Amino acid sequence: MPLNLGDTFPNFSVDTTEGRISFHDFLGDSWGVFFSHPSDYTPVCTTELAEVAKLIPEFEKRNVKVIALSCDPVEAHRGWIEDIKSYACYKDKWPYPIISDPSRELAVQLGMIDPDERDKAGMPLTCRAVFFIGPDKKLKLSLLYPSTTGRNFHEILRVIDSIQLTATKKVATPANWQPGGKCMILPSVSQEDAAKLFPKGYDLVSVPSGKQYLRLTPQPE
Repeated sequence: MPLNLGDTFPNFSVDTTEGRISFHDFLGDSWGVFFSHPSDYTPVCTTELAEVAKLIPEFEKRNVKVIALSCDPVEAHRGWIEDIKSYACYKDKWPYPIISDPSRELAVQLGMIDPDERDKAGMPLTCRAVFFIGPDKKLKLSLLYPSTTGRNFHEILRVIDSIQLTATKKVATPANWQPGGKCMILPSVSQEDAAKLFPKGYDLVSVPSGKQYLRLTPQPE
């Protein structure tokens, strides 16, 4: 069955570069970013995992734990980490675990297999998937990228900011929103309630239909 937004993200026990973990225990009360890459010792994957290592302080500010996955064995991950650290000029201890999934069991379960990418033995590899999971263990976001396209992890941080903001405030974030920018008041909020919920006020955008649904307000605290 496909994993849909709002579904409880599966719990599983797996081998990682930090030993065997239970996924839900690993997350605890934190948010989580789970991302896959096609293969160790490959160029685009090296740049991606290096970028995530450098951005760990940003994830930590948002109470987000990070974990990666590929189909390679743990020992391959550990050897490759040294290359990633060298590329990134990263001197500290490696900051997040990498899952080993040589059987592809987890990759298949989560729909991360890329049918066009195979290893030397002809086995399928994982695509560049991203899952964002809430403290309630529910799936909040899923993205799938082809192997030839590296991910923009600053965009993923932007999306995390939006999801965390809108989880507790009655707003949505418009196209190209950046943290601190104006937000849209949800259509379900009445004009009377909007005045109470948004003391900084809001701008009502006039449209030909006359409907009063475009309401911009400063980002709530």
